[in-house]
Amino acid sequence: MHIIQTAAELRAARKPGQGIALVPTMGNLHAGHLSLVRIARECGDLVMTSIFVNRLQFAPHEDFAQYPRTFERDCQLLADSGCDIVFAPNDAEVYPEPQGYTVHAPAGLAGILEGEVRPAFFTGVCTVVLKLFNMVQPATAVFGKKDYQQLLVIRGMVRQLALPIEIVAAETVRDASGLALSSRNGYLSDSQREQAAQLQTALNMLAAAVKSGRADWQMLEGEAREFLSAAGWQPDYVSIRRRTDLGEPSRGEALVVLAAARLGGTRLIDNLEI
Repeated sequence: MHIIQTAAELRAARKPGQGIALVPTMGNLHAGHLSLVRIARECGDLVMTSIFVNRLQFAPHEDFAQYPRTFERDCQLLADSGCDIVFAPNDAEVYPEPQGYTVHAPAGLAGILEGEVRPAFFTGVCTVVLKLFNMVQPATAVFGKKDYQQLLVIRGMVRQLALPIEIVAAETVRDASGLALSSRNGYLSDSQREQAAQLQTALNMLAAAVKSGRADWQMLEGEAREFLSAAGWQPDYVSIRRRTDLGEPSRGEALVVLAAARLGGTRLIDNLEI
């Protein structure tokens, strides 16, 4: 496995006609990330994982400085998982000058849910992903469904900007309790980790109610928020949405339930397709 730090090195390492499958990450890898690498192995001639903690998607009060950097461990995990190249640019490589040009996703998709709670988040995500795509020039990029809204935003960007990249969605990987694997799970104490599966419990309850025929969407969402609040969580949102565009739900459509909530000082997100 090779470690590359600049776009110039990337260009030199490419071979004509070679299809790259990219897994973009911010490092601090877990089994969920490694499952994306294994999927990428099936999609391209060359598997590349990027590791870059993107300051542009963090608000001033968020955890950019504290976000775990575990580069050596990450590289060992990637080597064991069949990754060919780790692209690990530093901040100056990705942002050599103040980033005056940014990518703004449509408010109807990016201004709701995560975008309402974290207004600058998707601008930061889209901008860095587009820059990574331009540097790497992959044929395929693999993203996890845990970040469901992000997946739809990236798909929309690729489609509307006519990028020649296939976006592959990977199922969420969970631990034995049902907790979705996340780099931020490391912030949880032992007791909080036991409680953390309640987020998935709330989504399962909500999905079961929808499958039973209930369509009083706002009441169902309120019940899920009350369940989490009573268990010591601080919910940002619990929402039932259309899978295709996260629009308001209606009967007969494919739906997804999404939630974000804080447990102590840790913010977790999760979703469940119905």
